[in-house]
Amino acid sequence: MNRNILALYLVKLSKWFSLVMPIIVLFYEKHGLGLHDVFILKSVYSVAAVTLEIPSGYLADVWGRKKCLVSGCILFFIGYLVYSFTSSFTAFLGAELLLGIGQTLVNGADSALLYDTTVHYKRENEYLKYEGRITMIGNFAEAFAGIFGGLLAVYSLRFPFYAQACVAFIGIPAAFALQEFNTKGKVQSPVAEIIRIIKYSLFTNRQLCCNIMYSGIIGAATLTMAWFVQPVLMYLETPTSWFGVIWTVLNLIVGVAALYSDKIEHRLGMNKMNLLILVCIAGGYLALAYNLTYWGLAILALFYIVRGFATPVLKGYINQLTFSDMRATVLSIRNFVIRLMFAGAAPFVGWLNDMYSLKTALLASAGIIFIPGLIFLLLSFEVNHKKEE
Repeated sequence: MNRNILALYLVKLSKWFSLVMPIIVLFYEKHGLGLHDVFILKSVYSVAAVTLEIPSGYLADVWGRKKCLVSGCILFFIGYLVYSFTSSFTAFLGAELLLGIGQTLVNGADSALLYDTTVHYKRENEYLKYEGRITMIGNFAEAFAGIFGGLLAVYSLRFPFYAQACVAFIGIPAAFALQEFNTKGKVQSPVAEIIRIIKYSLFTNRQLCCNIMYSGIIGAATLTMAWFVQPVLMYLETPTSWFGVIWTVLNLIVGVAALYSDKIEHRLGMNKMNLLILVCIAGGYLALAYNLTYWGLAILALFYIVRGFATPVLKGYINQLTFSDMRATVLSIRNFVIRLMFAGAAPFVGWLNDMYSLKTALLASAGIIFIPGLIFLLLSFEVNHKKEE
């Protein structure tokens, strides 16, 4: 069990220790790309990730979590190698495609294998603790990588990519070291099987459906807030030198909060925990909208605390309701819902920000999150109540 846990820690580190994020736009500009080109590259990444999200989860259930993790880590490594040694838009396009596919192969498979590991060793009650630690490692890695990436870029904009390829390589031997549990084997009709799992997850099992949709709403909400951080700092006329520091602190907050997620969940229980998450996430948008001052940074800090324990807790609830032979597929459905909701809401709130104000965009986001979130939360309470009867 310890070997699997350590290997999953390293896989997470290889994905999240992103040295290139603070300087990637500068890197693109140096190679003659405009903002329009940048958006095309990121769109290719998103399309690859969204399109393959559910099939890759199913592949992890049938082909094996370990094989998907190994393949995903290899594609990550190759993607950053392409970035390291090429200079054309076409090459960067290929790199983004590789990174997008690699991301989907790892998503879901890592949490599914972690849960299977705790079940195999009869330590299922410790899943949240380990999921929280993995989330913490990811956010700590993202926080400190930004600092190191900026320092490397002082010497050359290529150096962060060379180092990123080395970091990505760490995930490959770590993935090979994993021990696999509970794979299902080949089936006759993969498409029919994927449709069956989608129907089961989103229609047949109402409790699982409510948890997936609720988790998707919260996930999209926290992702959207991550994109609001820089506009808020710009609105406050924060010195550019502080952007990286604030970003680092926020990610550290997420990591620390995730570490204690199991203890908070154990104390509150499922219903109170879900209600607390919804109120704090939607309320965070509302409070920030009316406090666009430096006090707003304190609100962001509280928001990121809730974000830290929400991710492992909500994944844990879905795992508890899912059979092992479809676990990675179900987690991928959750990730698909997050991406789809973000893709639908983000352009609208961005338009509100451009046409009206940052306050209007934040207030609209609060409503977009709270109303459907409350609906699925109430439906979940109803299903749980009927089961208890």
